[in-house]
Amino acid sequence: MRERLSRGWRLCATGLSFVLFGIGGLALRLLVFPLLNLLIRHTQRRIAVARTVIRLTFRAYIGVMRGLGVLRYEISGLEKLERGGLLILANHPTLIDTIFLMAFVKRADCVVKGALWDNPFTRGPVRAAGYINNANGVDLVADCIASLRRGNNLIIFPEGTRTPADGVISLKRGAANIAVRGARDMTPVRISCQPSTLGKGEKWWKVPARRVQFRIAVQDDLAIAGFIGGGASEVMAARALTTYLQHYFTGTSENHA
Repeated sequence: MRERLSRGWRLCATGLSFVLFGIGGLALRLLVFPLLNLLIRHTQRRIAVARTVIRLTFRAYIGVMRGLGVLRYEISGLEKLERGGLLILANHPTLIDTIFLMAFVKRADCVVKGALWDNPFTRGPVRAAGYINNANGVDLVADCIASLRRGNNLIIFPEGTRTPADGVISLKRGAANIAVRGARDMTPVRISCQPSTLGKGEKWWKVPARRVQFRIAVQDDLAIAGFIGGGASEVMAARALTTYLQHYFTGTSENHA
């Protein structure tokens, strides 16, 4: 009986969390960001303030979910994210991985799906914060490199979408192209969630039997020098780096000379 009551409460709390997310997105769009537009005329300064507002909002949102009993979390290596101009690469097991990283990374930038630019609950924040639209096509990699050079911390999920239910990670080449063309070391982040929830294709109301535990581990930097030396073309370097990252995030051994 206790387990059934606990699961029932977490179902209600999860639904409430989604409602709060929607309300928060609308409040930022209709109240907070229009006020910023009036008070701060300088575009880059306004974007920086908007990103700080989003980070603090997400931090509070995670605190609410923890307080409601929806989840618990542990973060290790957070001090490694205190630097600027980081290319942060993370695996993507759940729907709220982005929220976790955006909540704890200062000066965070990210690549946002074009659909979110028109979603009534998300378009206010993503436009005010000047995040990178993935519909930019051929200019996408250049936009990402430019953001890094401005000192932003760019969050990328190399899979491009959440990990499928079978757990098989398949990386796209976009993250490697940014690292190679921008000559940037990478700061990897491993995210795990047990038991699994909010994965690709999973309905939010399918709550697990027990409260989920997130573990977010910031790893040591991966040097780009070994991939772009020796006269290799950018295409071949990006291909080799993608293969390396594939093994890195799946936990299989792969040495790069």
